[in-house]
Amino acid sequence: MLEQRHQWKNKQLREHVAVINGDLSPTLVLKNARFLHSVLNQWMTANIWVYEDRIVYVGEEMPENHRGEIYDCNGKTLVPGYIEPHVHPFLLYNPQSFAEYAAKTGTTTSINDNLMLFLALEEKKAFSLLEEFRSLPVSMYWWCRYDGQTELENEEEVVSNAAVKSWIEHDAVVQGGELTGWPKLLGGDEMMLHWIQETKRLRKRIEGHFPGASEKTLTKMALLGADSDHESMSGQDIYKRLMAGYMVSLRHSSIRPDLEVLLQDMKDMGLNQYDMMMFTTDGASPSFYREGILDWMIAKAIEYGIPPISAYHMASYNVARYYRMDHLHGMIAPGRIANINILQDEFHPSPVSVLSRGQWIKKEKETLSFPEIQWEKFGFGPLKLDYSLKEEDLQFSMPFGIELVNNVITKPYSLERDMSAEEIATTDDESFLVLLDRQGKWRVNTTLKGFTSKVEGLASSFSNTGDILLIGKCKREMERAFNRMKEIGGGIVLAEGEKVIYEIPLALSGIMSTKPFEEIMDKEEKLKELLTERGYLYNDPLYTLLFLSSTHLPYIRITPRGMYDVMKKTVLFPTIMR
Repeated sequence: MLEQRHQWKNKQLREHVAVINGDLSPTLVLKNARFLHSVLNQWMTANIWVYEDRIVYVGEEMPENHRGEIYDCNGKTLVPGYIEPHVHPFLLYNPQSFAEYAAKTGTTTSINDNLMLFLALEEKKAFSLLEEFRSLPVSMYWWCRYDGQTELENEEEVVSNAAVKSWIEHDAVVQGGELTGWPKLLGGDEMMLHWIQETKRLRKRIEGHFPGASEKTLTKMALLGADSDHESMSGQDIYKRLMAGYMVSLRHSSIRPDLEVLLQDMKDMGLNQYDMMMFTTDGASPSFYREGILDWMIAKAIEYGIPPISAYHMASYNVARYYRMDHLHGMIAPGRIANINILQDEFHPSPVSVLSRGQWIKKEKETLSFPEIQWEKFGFGPLKLDYSLKEEDLQFSMPFGIELVNNVITKPYSLERDMSAEEIATTDDESFLVLLDRQGKWRVNTTLKGFTSKVEGLASSFSNTGDILLIGKCKREMERAFNRMKEIGGGIVLAEGEKVIYEIPLALSGIMSTKPFEEIMDKEEKLKELLTERGYLYNDPLYTLLFLSSTHLPYIRITPRGMYDVMKKTVLFPTIMR
């Protein structure tokens, strides 16, 4: 598993040389190409020869006896395909649908979170799925988690030494992290430190997750092995990370749309060296991507005065060098994978045509459809719940509940009402809240304040742990939503007035959809609209649902072990066995 990630066989390498010798024809020539030469740091003009999935020549010559395609780039500008270094490919969309949509915008390489694969699939099937993804006309890499981002019942078994090491050693994995469990590491977790050491031994990177970290914390984490961080929320945050030697990701995501603030702060502070910076959208909700992905971020950086070459490098060359894959990615030069974006000019980063692994993903107005993934073969299929709700599952007697402060931050609050009634009045913003084990073994019952004032029943199998969330004002509508969610094999369901009013089926284990990305955008926007009409005050309900059980954020979470105080690292009330 330690072989080179993208390896051409000897026969192929000989063919590449034969193209230069004139014994074979390139499959594609990009003629008269004005392109970004990332080593010389300037715009140049040349003819670019591609053979199958690889760039084999960049220079003045044209091939003799050429029998392949010639694409005249006159009047256009070429840049390397964009690289997204921090993708969570399970926000209703799936890795294949995200990759297909992203490639059309010029992002042809992604580095993906393995959390859902790690938690949902046995190792053999997960690794077989990674191999299947290699059949897609994009470049797809992964990272390895060191914790489940929640309090799992059997964490030692799920996040075991053997399992983590297998992922670390996999050739598609290029980094460890993100380090959401860094407080445990600072607190003396020797196993996590051992995994970091093993990752570094394999010359792979470690990504941090350090929101609000002080200079001393950043320094300690650098000493323990952290190489980068994506949690800068101000220019000062960027400065502290650069001072500590970190690679800094500038983030623009649906819960942290920070890019313009960061760019302005950088401008005001005179931070004008960009070699240790890259862009990320940090796994945004689907509709957030309507305006683009890295192409939008590049355009915004240029608008704020970052030189175009530096802006493009932040989405390509910088990323490739950081991950030690610049022999394959991040520049237009011989030997690199043929990931090339063809632009109107350098001031318009959204490509008119996209070449990925030597294939036209987008050619003017034509686009390529990606191969289908046979998900069930790898263990992803409709969610099958072999139990029904019982009356006691909707009994609430806890002395305090969870209050939303924003999309994802929570705090405890004291309950002052009797929660034994069938319904909660719509005059306030309290709701019943249940986390129900997908196997039907346990439950956690509390209340949620600040979510909505009028949602009668919502059921969601989309959650950080893959367990079932029930939220609502009316127990019978919560039950109705649960029954419909169970019937469709997982998803998000809204019920009110004795009927189901909206649903998003999630056919892949109740977590992800098989539908095209554009369709999922529409479905998520409609869900947001319906929730907003019913009193949802924030802008990202998917992350609200996802992070109710995530223990990397303060303060109170519902987890498979029970109500959990993140700051004190204690279970306040254990789960109730069903």
